[in-house]
Amino acid sequence: MQPKKMTVAEANRLDEDEFVEKFGPVFESSPHLARIAGISRPFESFEDLSRAFREAMYAAPREEQMELILAHPDLAGKAAVAGELTSESAGEQASAGLDQLSPEEYESFTRMNAAYREKFGIPMIVCVREHTKESILKSAEARLDNSHEEEFETALGEISKIADLRLRDLIEDGDGGGRWQRRPENSPRAGR
Repeated sequence: MQPKKMTVAEANRLDEDEFVEKFGPVFESSPHLARIAGISRPFESFEDLSRAFREAMYAAPREEQMELILAHPDLAGKAAVAGELTSESAGEQASAGLDQLSPEEYESFTRMNAAYREKFGIPMIVCVREHTKESILKSAEARLDNSHEEEFETALGEISKIADLRLRDLIEDGDGGGRWQRRPENSPRAGR
């Protein structure tokens, strides 16, 4: 079940704890990043809000970024089978059909997860809402040729896409909440 959407203006009016409660799940098991993003309020548009979340993630120390990456589950992994995913991850994996794999497909994902973790020491992170199970496996195969640093940066990029989609699940279109709005050149926040 989708959470009730709110406008950007309504998000601006939340107190700090309410903001973290509402937006904490945007980053997997990392609600402290929502608290940091909330400091940038008031947001003028969805893009402004989304930018604050990206900036919170990218400004975090590398150790915190690694913790965020490690908080993500394997794709169609043991946590999914055991029903231990966050509701957000479960819905996202289901959107790509990862909850309905044949035994052969499950084995392919198991091998992919193991090879990826063995090489990089992190779960393979993909914004699954932009993929099919076939394209995920193809992407994994290509990404196994990357360096550790390339995959660290790729993981953060995929997390940024996931966060943006999760924000879109929480913020409704209209009232400044869904479309980027150009700020006047003399606006104090223009160029931010």
